[in-house]
Amino acid sequence: MHISLAEHRLAQRLAQLRLERNWSLEALADLTGISRASLSRIERAETSPTASLLNRLCIAYGLTLSRLLSGVDEEGPVHLRPAAQNVWCDRQSGFERRSVSPPATGFLGELVEARLKAGALINYDAPPVAGIEQHLWILDGVLLFNMNDRQWRLEAGDSLRFHLYGRSSFHAPEAEGAHYALVVCRA
Repeated sequence: MHISLAEHRLAQRLAQLRLERNWSLEALADLTGISRASLSRIERAETSPTASLLNRLCIAYGLTLSRLLSGVDEEGPVHLRPAAQNVWCDRQSGFERRSVSPPATGFLGELVEARLKAGALINYDAPPVAGIEQHLWILDGVLLFNMNDRQWRLEAGDSLRFHLYGRSSFHAPEAEGAHYALVVCRA
């Protein structure tokens, strides 16, 4: 499998976060339920984590996925051209995630563009931060969004606002997949 530059940066970021907290691979494995061997391979950029595994790491570190993927500079850029926006792909699930908002401290909202290939399904055990506010806007295709025991079928133009608690899933059941914008607001 070919590992991209973005995946190498993610591997370095994950290793850095673990070392900053003085956690061993065993301690992180206990916190996340991800095997020590898998964590080691992810940190060495030998494999790319799935969206579900990244979510478990976000929970352990108390970070949103955008913050985990980008790191945050105090005085980061205020303008990002598309080529400079962080794009992360989960090849296994068919999920592509673009961090549209420039990463910065002092801002509570983040804009994310996401694409799910036809049939793609992502399951999350818990949100990275319980109760985090999110807004979904479907740009194209159909998205089935589940949160705990509720399900919404969202089509192009539909929007949904919620506080994220518990289990959730994103599924693109139709042949055209799903293309959507997600606003994530931290408290």
